Amino acid sequence: MSNPKLEEYQCIADINLYDSPECVGLATQAAAGRNLRITSNHQDAAVEVYLCEDDYPGWVAVNDLFLLQPATVPYDAAFFSELDIKKLLPEVIAFTQQAMQQTNYYLWGGTVGPNYDCSGLIQRAFVSVGVWLPRDAYQQEAFTQPIDINELQAGDLIFFGTRQKATHVGLYLGDGFYIHSSGKEQGHNGIGIDQLSEQGDKVSQSYYKQLRGAGRVVRSYVGNS
Repeated sequence: MSNPKLEEYQCIADINLYDSPECVGLATQAAAGRNLRITSNHQDAAVEVYLCEDDYPGWVAVNDLFLLQPATVPYDAAFFSELDIKKLLPEVIAFTQQAMQQTNYYLWGGTVGPNYDCSGLIQRAFVSVGVWLPRDAYQQEAFTQPIDINELQAGDLIFFGTRQKATHVGLYLGDGFYIHSSGKEQGHNGIGIDQLSEQGDKVSQSYYKQLRGAGRVVRSYVGNS
């Protein structure tokens, strides 16, 4: 986990965080204005960092360090009650639908748009109203309050994957439909709306076979700040 004693920096532009110091595979992205902590682990081509809001680790390329500046205001987690979040859900849903109207494709590690991966879209939609969720689908599943699939309400999260792990997430819209960013092989290669039913089209059927369960966002991530 991140060390709160490390100095915070702020992104002055959107920046890529990679999954290794070789800076080949994208782990996630940090939007302009987001704070991160730089660790003492410096390699030739990259520096290890932790994003402040969700403690997500990654590597920033040395060539991108100019996009960081010392943070003038340290990260401070906002408190949201379950009722606060429920009131904000229409805006969360609206964000995903507006994102779908933009030209986009599925980007592994994408969190700043217009190109997202599944959990990146969900995280970005909630942060658009100030609520932080962990980064990955399995982390979001563990973070949410489990609910019965028959009790779904608009704004709940639906998780797909294997028995062992959630590997995909979508946002429930109501009336048996959900919105998600899915890849080329079994999805839309971008943001689309599918039916939570084995009676739907091929994409809906494919994901329905991987259905794990559902969760409700009742709090905002506070990290270790």
